[in-house]
Order: sequence, then structure tokens, then C-alpha cells
Amino acid sequence: MNPIDPHGKTPDGRIRGSADSTGLPPSAGGEGAGSSTASSRGAAPPSADADNPDPVTPEEVDRAATRARAVLDNNWRSGTRKGRDFAYTRPSPIRYPWQWYWDSCFCAMARRREDPGRAQAELDSLLGAQREDGFIGHTIFWDSAVHWHRLPFYNVLGRWSLHTETIQPPMLAWAWRVCGRDPAAEPRLALHHAWIREHRHLEGDDLVWIVQPDESGLDASPKFDPIWTWRAHARLGFPLLVHRNRRLGFDARRIRDAGGPVVCEVLTNVLWSLSCQALGEPSVTPALVDRLWDPELGLFFDEVAPSGDRPRIVTWASLSPLALPDLPEEIGRRMVEEHLIPHFLTPVPIPSVPPDMPGYAEGIGRWIRAYWRGPAWANSAWLIWLGLIRLGYKREADRVRDGWVRVVAREGLREFYDPLTGEGHGARKFGWTCLILDMLAGDEEGASRSYLSRTPGEGEPASTDAGHRSASRREPEGTTDRDAPSAGM
Repeated sequence: MNPIDPHGKTPDGRIRGSADSTGLPPSAGGEGAGSSTASSRGAAPPSADADNPDPVTPEEVDRAATRARAVLDNNWRSGTRKGRDFAYTRPSPIRYPWQWYWDSCFCAMARRREDPGRAQAELDSLLGAQREDGFIGHTIFWDSAVHWHRLPFYNVLGRWSLHTETIQPPMLAWAWRVCGRDPAAEPRLALHHAWIREHRHLEGDDLVWIVQPDESGLDASPKFDPIWTWRAHARLGFPLLVHRNRRLGFDARRIRDAGGPVVCEVLTNVLWSLSCQALGEPSVTPALVDRLWDPELGLFFDEVAPSGDRPRIVTWASLSPLALPDLPEEIGRRMVEEHLIPHFLTPVPIPSVPPDMPGYAEGIGRWIRAYWRGPAWANSAWLIWLGLIRLGYKREADRVRDGWVRVVAREGLREFYDPLTGEGHGARKFGWTCLILDMLAGDEEGASRSYLSRTPGEGEPASTDAGHRSASRREPEGTTDRDAPSAGM
């Protein structure tokens, strides 16, 4: 496989957008075909790598789980602001003290088995910051103002704003369902979805468009370089992008009509589809496949408006639709066999950019531009793990789980890790890295459905302890701290 140019350009500088301009050859199977050697859900092919690591030990499992529980306890914060009660898991006590939308969703899902009350309180706090029109901001500043030095980079109207004016992937209804409550019984969630549809559906197909790279949660991913160029996240022009969008009211239509760019981004719409299904609304997965699936390359890629460009840059987000329980199986298997197994099963899976692809950042953790340019993050690994479980790739799923248990036992809960060495970087005591607790829980039936078809109130495993013990017995056939500057998540 030839690598894709990380800047999404041909040698003469054109943005990649046509089938004949990429460095990746088309699949021999053609459109809709994969290289799968397994024709049924329960018959996954063997891993291409026979040298899988040894299974994790019971001691590693216990150490990782204990560390995760301690972080969830340590990072909890509660209080009241102007009559509004709040309670949430700080992503990291020092670096990220506020409530981030998708961090809270991931943290609630991570803690739901051991402390369902706090999991539900965390999601309630997101709704507690909801505007009357249904909008919920990317970041909520419950008990302190935005720091002066962060103002140029944060999408707020003023220093004392309660929240940013931008979104993160709208996944709250899915987290609500996973945490054991029926989203359809909470009218504020329907109102939240109504706001998304009114303000972020631009093409009539129910897909969400974002106005800045940080709205995806993937901040400095190289896939955004050819889109926002010098104004991409963590580049010198990013404050000017924030300033321009603030002037346009962070309104996606006004921004598009002023020349854009706005982006129909893959991961954002994966989490949106999960939430729509959780709320009992029609799935947007068919629209996602129709617009963003590239049958020639066997991956999903973003679309840009108003230009129509589709930069073909391989990152983990191209695989994120694996988390969708209604993704066509032939598409999922093709992505796993042609891309995930050869390129993403590093010692700490899943790298945000594969190490053998241009765009992978050397010196991970030493500077802000490395964010999402190579490091492995627990939320992306967990989403991919859900898809591997669903498709029956147990060997690969166990490698993902064991790689994360091993690195957390050794390095603690860091924001991200070098996918090759396992060295931890970024913030310490990082909340969503506790998603390893879900991978250890042993609920593979629920995971295979992305926890969507479980009836609200139906019992889940009472504790992760049973899962820890079973995980330590399983034998899968495969698989000094430095802090670094950090971008807003």
C-alpha cells in the first residue's frame, strides 16, 4: 500500500479529491467489495501478525483497574452556579478543570457500572447548561472564568461566558442510553437534537457540519491541514479563525456562505448517528455511507463545503464508523482487513495516524502539534474495539484491550500515549482513559450492539470485577512521565 500525502495534495499542489489523485491503489475487489476471507459474522479471519504480545497478567489488570477507579474518584467535582447544580468528572484536575461535552459522555459511560448515580449526574449537568433553544456548548465553565491566556483560542463571546458557542460531536443521547436511561423520556434531549438539525444540517441528509477543527474533538489532526491550512488548530492563524467565526456568530450557514470552510466530518457523524438511534430517531448511517464512504480506497473521508473537496488523509477517524452497529458488514470487514490490521494494531492501539503513514508526528508529546497526529487515545481505541467485537474479530479486540490495560498499569492514566513505546504524554489523571474499565467488564454482547439495544433499566454486570477476572484468564492469540503543552479538547 502506498502512503497518502498527509497534506492531501498531488505533486503539483492540487487538493486530492478525485479517484486518480491518491497514492492508494484501488481494491482489487472494486466498489462494495472487500478482501474479507470471512463471509459470516462469527468467522473472523486470523490476524496478519502472529507475534501477538502475551496476555496481560492478573496483576496488570488489577493495577490498571485500581488506577482508573482512583482517577474517577479524584477528578469528581460538584457545586452550584447561580442556582444550577453541577457535577462532573474533570478531564484532568489541573489542565482541564472545566466540563467538556464529549469528555463527560465518555467518563459517564466509563463509570456507569460502578457508580451509576454519578454517571447520570454527569450527563444531567450537561443538560443543566443547555440554552432554552437546545444548544449545549463544547465546554462549560461552571465555577471559574476562561483564563485570559486562553481567550484567543476559546470559542466564547466573553471571559465570563458559561459555555463556548461551538459544539462537540453530539453524542449525549447515546451516552444517556448506555448509562441506563431512556433518552426519549427526556424532552431536553429531543430539543438538543432539534437545535443540531436546525443549525448544523446544511445539505438535507441529516448529517452534521462543523465550523472549526476542534468541534470534532480531533483538534490538530493532519486531516484538517488542507482544509484550514494556516488557520488550522495549533497553527498561528487559529485565533484568527476563532475571531472570524465569532464575528459570524459561529453560524454554519453564514460561514459557508462567506466562503467557508465547513466540514461534514466522519467521527462527528458517527457519534451523531449513535445518538439518533439511541433516541429512537432514524439512523443517519445510510447517509454517512452515501456521502463519506470511499469505495475505491475502502475508508471514510470528510467532505468540505463550499468547495466539495474530500482530502484523502488516513487517520483513525476513517475507521470510526466501525462503532456503528448498523454499518454494512462488508464495509466493516474491508476496513478491518485492509487498513486496521496492517496499520493500526500498534503495541498501544489505535494510533491517531499510523506510524507508517506520512503525517505521523515524530517526537510525540513534545509539542502541541502532535495532538491527534500519531498518539493513541483511549476513546478512539474503545470505539474501534466496539466494532471489532461486533464483527467477531476477538483476537484483534483482545489485543486492543490488553494493550491498553498494559500501558495504564505501567504509565498511569495519561491523556495519550506513544503508540510504539507506550510512553505517556499530555495531561495526567486523564478521565476518559478510564474507558479501559468497559473493555474489562466482559459484556461483549452489549459491546457488540454498541450498548444500543439494551432496554433502559435492564441490568448490566453489577461490577467490573467479574470482567476483570475473566479478562485476566483469557488468552488472546494476538496482542519516566513527561508532560507536554495541551490544546483545548
